[in-house]
Amino acid sequence: MTQTLSPSRERIARVVTASLIGTTVEWYDFFLYGSAAALVFNKVFFPTADPLTGTLLAFATYAIGFGARPLGGLVFGHFGDRLGRKRLLVLSLLMMGGATFLMGLLPSYASIGIGAPLLLTALRLVQGFALGGEWGGSVLLVAEHGSAQHRGFWASWPQAGAPGGNLLATGVLAVLAAVQSEQDFVSWGWRIPFLLSGVLVAIGLWIRLRVSETPVFEAAASRAAEGVERLPIVTVLRTQWREVLVAMGARMGENISYYVITSFILVYVVETLKLPKQTALSAVLIGSAVELAAIPLWGALSDRIGRRPVYLFGAIGMAVWVFVFFALLGSRSPGAIIAATTVALVLHGAMYGPQAAFFSELFGTRVRYSGSSIGYQLASILAGGLAPLIATALLAAFASATPIALYVAAGAAISVLAVVLSRETTGGSLES
Repeated sequence: MTQTLSPSRERIARVVTASLIGTTVEWYDFFLYGSAAALVFNKVFFPTADPLTGTLLAFATYAIGFGARPLGGLVFGHFGDRLGRKRLLVLSLLMMGGATFLMGLLPSYASIGIGAPLLLTALRLVQGFALGGEWGGSVLLVAEHGSAQHRGFWASWPQAGAPGGNLLATGVLAVLAAVQSEQDFVSWGWRIPFLLSGVLVAIGLWIRLRVSETPVFEAAASRAAEGVERLPIVTVLRTQWREVLVAMGARMGENISYYVITSFILVYVVETLKLPKQTALSAVLIGSAVELAAIPLWGALSDRIGRRPVYLFGAIGMAVWVFVFFALLGSRSPGAIIAATTVALVLHGAMYGPQAAFFSELFGTRVRYSGSSIGYQLASILAGGLAPLIATALLAAFASATPIALYVAAGAAISVLAVVLSRETTGGSLES
């Protein structure tokens, strides 16, 4: 059965633009923290520890943000399924941008002592809560506007907001690292990209307010004689718990690999390989730019051959490539490091590109925001939230990248199993 709603290309393009810009801004805020945790937070907020221990503490606060994401997914999913997608997306953008802007104003540990990391942690919790609600709403806004025939392509564009945000965050940090001394960067330069978030949020908010609610949600709400679901999360866990587990499993390899590639690499290249941070930043910058272009292509391919084959290609490819990735990093060649990171992110894109349409198609309209969000965000705690922390701890314990590669490969194996056990969803209707 194909979807009957056929919006004009102009309308879907407007919706995609609003969703992409909003997700790019929110991921910019979230990834900025991860990059700063790897490069500078150990000096600004945890200066009493040795460098590697300080980095572990910084990544611990980084992981705390992931702990708040399922709660955000639960709360935003509940109200998103009851009130609609659009208004919750506006709220998530305001919360994320406000928390990031305030981080740029935080006093250092040298100024107020233990209060500085505590305030940092509180704002990180707000970031995680907001991002927990952002993903489900942004992809559904596009998926529920578009047609079944091209859903993988259109829904992949909000996914491109992740490498887009990372590209923006890493790019700003790379420019600052290139034009500032290390002392100036640690003293005040790191604050600039955080304060810049205020401008980006204003732009994203203006665009996001101009789009309409999804016709699929409005049609479902009008058809329901008893109205919208009172407790969507209870319904989805009672009736579609298998789909929630599929989403969680599919996320494991994708999420673990991404944060090892984009965040932990900054620690490994700088602290272990003793190379300039500009080398790692440049690799992530170039790799993110390539992935940004690749994600819609993977989404479009999933429309032609199915979500599962594309996803499996990315997961299996990542399980193999991660060993090559660390071998190329160990060469200490900037060109090899860039190549290793770029290929890894393209393989990640093969999982991330079709993911939005895949997860959206797993759940019914009246619980779709809750189901897709909770499956996506619960996995984030175990996967992305802990990945840099576990990778750094493995490096400290074994002084080798091999255990880290095995860790990433194990996560990819979980994703392979989940996708193999799932059903193909390509071409299904969302009007249910």
